[in-house]
Amino acid sequence: MTDGATDSSGEPPRLTPRPLDRPPVDEGAAELFGRPGGVDGAFDGRWAPAGAPVTNGARTALLPPPPAALASAFGRPNAGASALQRPPGTGEPVGDDPFWDADAERDPWRDPDSVAALGPPPASPEPDVPATRGEGARLSLREVLFGGRVSPRALAVLGVLALLIGSAGGVVGRMTAEGAASLTDPDPTIAQAAPAKERPPGSVADIAARTVPAVVSIEIRIGDEGGTGSGVVIDPAGYVLTNDHVVAPAAAAQGAAIETIFHDGTRGIAQIVGRDAKTDLAVLKVEVANPVVATVGSSAGLAVGDGVLAIGSPLGLAGTVTDGIVSALDRPVRLDAGGDANAVIDAIQTDAAINPGNSGGPLVDSTGAVVGINTAIRSLGQGEGGSIGLGFAIPIDDARLIAEELIRSGVVRHAEIGVNARSVSDGTTDGAQVQNVQQGGAAAVAGILEGDVIVRVGERLIAGADELVVAVRERNPGDTVAVELVREGRPLTLSVVLTSD
Repeated sequence: MTDGATDSSGEPPRLTPRPLDRPPVDEGAAELFGRPGGVDGAFDGRWAPAGAPVTNGARTALLPPPPAALASAFGRPNAGASALQRPPGTGEPVGDDPFWDADAERDPWRDPDSVAALGPPPASPEPDVPATRGEGARLSLREVLFGGRVSPRALAVLGVLALLIGSAGGVVGRMTAEGAASLTDPDPTIAQAAPAKERPPGSVADIAARTVPAVVSIEIRIGDEGGTGSGVVIDPAGYVLTNDHVVAPAAAAQGAAIETIFHDGTRGIAQIVGRDAKTDLAVLKVEVANPVVATVGSSAGLAVGDGVLAIGSPLGLAGTVTDGIVSALDRPVRLDAGGDANAVIDAIQTDAAINPGNSGGPLVDSTGAVVGINTAIRSLGQGEGGSIGLGFAIPIDDARLIAEELIRSGVVRHAEIGVNARSVSDGTTDGAQVQNVQQGGAAAVAGILEGDVIVRVGERLIAGADELVVAVRERNPGDTVAVELVREGRPLTLSVVLTSD
């Protein structure tokens, strides 16, 4: 039909439903899901039992009757039975006291015509929380004792407990007090000290008590620099004997000061009386009243093993006393004191500890007499070191002669042989081999030649060049001494008149 066309009635034409497109049904699907043959409705009347009601020409299927037991238990009561509900057990109808409440008719749960209403959502069950017991009222002492709120038995129990606790506390307190009291004593009795140990004459303590007061410490100050040493008083006039290397720096410097400190703390300025570099001895003079003077003994009677003490101020520690023995006698030792190259001493060797600062202090024997002047040590290390038990002292017999000469004249003259020598050994014989002979000297006059090996001077064997020096210096200028030597393998003895240096 075209737009604008009308039918014979003059009204626009009406559209009719489009025919449904019914595709053909698959035979297999119809066989599987289709109705059985001869059935047009929803129910198949062919399966209804005989006697079932007929609806639209077909019987309606009914369920089989329930078993008698189920019908009796859950079925409806007989039509003739009473509809009233009776209380259990009596079987009698409810009288004036109805079984149901008066408001039962208005209970929505019992009224089938009541309107449904939405209630609040169900609340989650709250966890079981143990009930907390609240704090009871506090009772005063008066209420406890006289208020009748506490039973007498409870009061008695409390009293007994209080007595027990008090008794236990008292016992513990007493035990604690007794334990503490055992550490103290109000009336102590301290054991009395035993009488002082007897110090017989000749003991170390006795020697130290008599000798230390005669030893002084010597301090040298040259500008901001200084040095320390030791000395011993040898004369009541205040003369102090010490080593030359102790005072040599002050003697050669302008404005230097030498101060002596005595055992009692008295200080005094010292002046140099005289020095002898070849024996490393010097004498000082101190203006002091009544000084303690040391006893000067003799070194000639010493023997190896005799006990000796070294006294001085090692490292500035005044009044230090060390003990030892005489380790060796007549030990030639060349000194490295920065002075004369021929500073050689005929030393007493000792194992008494001697350290820097001991120089110039006395070495005393078991009678307390001075037998040497501590001068040098031998050390394993390079430079300045401490004592290793090898100390050397100038014998007091030599030191006394030098000191007396210095006090008299301020200078000392030594015997001289006039040769330079070196130590040699041929495996069987030791000696001092002459390197050169001083022209016009004692050796040249006596006929000693270069290359001769001197093996004896007087009664003293010569083992080396240092021993030749000390053997000559223990003589006096002008003395005639026999000198034994070896020349070209032949022994020879010459008489030498020693000269003065």
